[in-house]
Amino acid sequence: MKFLKVRMTNGTIETQQVADGYEYLGGRGLTSIMINAEVPPDCDPLGPENKLIFAPGYLSGTPLINTSRLSIGAKSPLTGGIKESNVGGTVSADLARLGVTALIIEGQARPGDLFVLKINSSGDVALIDAKQFKGMRTYELAAKLKEEYGDDNSVTCIGPAGETQLTAASIQTTDADGRPCRAAGRGGLGAVMGAKGLKALVVSMAAKPADTLADAAAFKDAAKAYARDVKADEFSGEVLPELGSAVLVGPINAAGAFPTCNAKMGQFEHADKISGETMAAMIKERGGKTTHKGCAQCIINCSNEFVDPQGKYVTSSLEYETIWSMGGMIGNGDLDAIAKLDFLCDDIGLDTISTGVAIAVAMDAGFKNFGDGQAAIKMVEDVALGTEFGLILGNGPAAVGKHFNHDRVPVVKGQSIAAYDPRTIQGMAVTYATSPMGGDHTAGWVVDQNLEDFGGTLDRFSAEGQVEASRDTQIHMAAVDTVGICDFAQTGLATPEGIENVYKMVAAKMGKSFGQDDWHALGLRVLKAEREFNRKAGFTNADDRLPKMFYEEPLPPHNKVVVISDEEMDKTFDF
Repeated sequence: MKFLKVRMTNGTIETQQVADGYEYLGGRGLTSIMINAEVPPDCDPLGPENKLIFAPGYLSGTPLINTSRLSIGAKSPLTGGIKESNVGGTVSADLARLGVTALIIEGQARPGDLFVLKINSSGDVALIDAKQFKGMRTYELAAKLKEEYGDDNSVTCIGPAGETQLTAASIQTTDADGRPCRAAGRGGLGAVMGAKGLKALVVSMAAKPADTLADAAAFKDAAKAYARDVKADEFSGEVLPELGSAVLVGPINAAGAFPTCNAKMGQFEHADKISGETMAAMIKERGGKTTHKGCAQCIINCSNEFVDPQGKYVTSSLEYETIWSMGGMIGNGDLDAIAKLDFLCDDIGLDTISTGVAIAVAMDAGFKNFGDGQAAIKMVEDVALGTEFGLILGNGPAAVGKHFNHDRVPVVKGQSIAAYDPRTIQGMAVTYATSPMGGDHTAGWVVDQNLEDFGGTLDRFSAEGQVEASRDTQIHMAAVDTVGICDFAQTGLATPEGIENVYKMVAAKMGKSFGQDDWHALGLRVLKAEREFNRKAGFTNADDRLPKMFYEEPLPPHNKVVVISDEEMDKTFDF
């Protein structure tokens, strides 16, 4: 296994052995530990001292299902702190098969220069002038790059938002069908890629898999057992293939935890129009696909292909967070408008969560009316056009709030919350507030522990047990993101026998023992590195707080506020 270092300042490319201190790491663990060790915490995120790191999960490229997860890390221009953004598609498996533990982009190209980085099936790497692609949107770009280099390549790229270095800019990567509809959306890392002068990464899908397993037989036995558990589980084996993550719209709305009209309400009156069940019925009626394989090695197939009334492709995959951000959060009950907004964000290269919340803040400030899906579409198109307001919107909700002098801005560390209101799921208040990443739901998703319908045992309106639940889950997820297992395949590790299979696979790759204590220690190591970086960058306990609106505005219909004290928040990382 190896590091590929690309210095954009002078165009040099170097292959190195995995350096001391980074052995047995992948994914988020590798990006976060490397950023903490090698990136000056006070650097300009869009300057030459920042690094942009692409790291396949530790188990990517192995026979294990649902491990094509890529971590992309850097100092975030959105939060000013450390950031790992996670994405599926095919590129993680492609890099891992080439024996690439991390691709590290350093320095900065000269102003006006733009490059494509090409890695062929033999592992040869080249920087290629890409000025002809300047300003190009991602769908057209991916098609042209595949036309030039062949369909057997994955494409990871930025759109106009990344080139313009907007802080809500995403990095898009291609799915199994070659469409750039998989997003490393959070944290504005597309802006970092644009600042480096890198338009796209093109990676061969035809490489012979690297031999990385110390004990192939033991690994395969555990991997087979893990796959059986994922397929046998009702949620991952039946529900997700049919409805995808959109299945969450109904229960989260019923729980009064669906932030609506810039989090003024916890229920959306038109939730039934945008539910997973409604979406699936609409897709079937129009001739689209409710079940679709978007990522390499996936056996869940939670993706979909949303089509218009004429059966023409619009977007893939329309998932829960986007349905919320472009639906309930802006008061929009039109699935077709939501799908169009999803496509535009992917095409322009924008985080759908940050962009939807930014639109909601603008509507809350009186710029447009809640529920006006067409006005939202015009706002997003303005980002690509580079209008004055479009450039503000492309910098996320905090920038929009500042522009309108509007203080109802649901962000933490500059990054917006996601589709679970913390006033009715108190555990998410802890995660949003304390995650080193800013308002991040995947860092510590404790919804299942809070909602009785999901098997939860905590009182979701109470502070009791919430800090502990978020802490334990954040430690666990730091380890999950390091090994590179898809969140939806965590049904395979939900039992003692299942997590033991993960330990066995990690051990079989490492060639040494690995168990529960090692898993916990791995998660702690990652979180400690992230928190250390943020402290050096100037973050304090005061940054681990939610906006006042969540403490002062009772959320209908339950009329609750966040009840977790500052003192309790500060105990989250009492390791």
